[in-house]
Amino acid sequence: MTAIVVALTPEFADWECALLMAVARSYLGVTVKTATGDGRPVTSMGGLNVTPDLSFAQVRPEDFDALAVPGGLAWEKNVVPEGLHNLVRAFRSEKKMAAGICAAASMLAGAGVLNDVKHTGNRVASHQKYPDYRGEELYVDGPKAVFSDGVVTAAGTAPFTFTVEILKGLGLWDATAQEELSPFSAEHR
Repeated sequence: MTAIVVALTPEFADWECALLMAVARSYLGVTVKTATGDGRPVTSMGGLNVTPDLSFAQVRPEDFDALAVPGGLAWEKNVVPEGLHNLVRAFRSEKKMAAGICAAASMLAGAGVLNDVKHTGNRVASHQKYPDYRGEELYVDGPKAVFSDGVVTAAGTAPFTFTVEILKGLGLWDATAQEELSPFSAEHR
């Protein structure tokens, strides 16, 4: 069975991961777990109080197929939990998917995993704030998510294609996924 862990930070952007979590869990039978830096509850930007299943230290890449990270205010407020970069690197060293949207796409840049794959995000300038980022030549400036060699990135405006690319990358893009997700794209046509 496919398993995804969603790493949550204080004031995470709840809408950026909600579609992925709901469709994967409710319609595709995917195990979806949440994790926070210390395993304690966090509150989203929208006021959702989430009690996580795990702490970052308890997340083992061998137990999951993908790590997905929504953006949020943690990066603006400098309250990103310790260990998130290491968690991303651990997933990539095990050839597991790492996905980041909005500020979390830039976090992937900071973890050094965007240097050799096509990627996107809110702006390349946001990625360039991180000293370990050297992937400017591979940056795709566009409104949709990008999947490349096990890494999914998206601007904060693209939670639909973020979800689609994660599901495609995990081999879960089937008739059920298309049926459940296609209505969400209609607004953007």
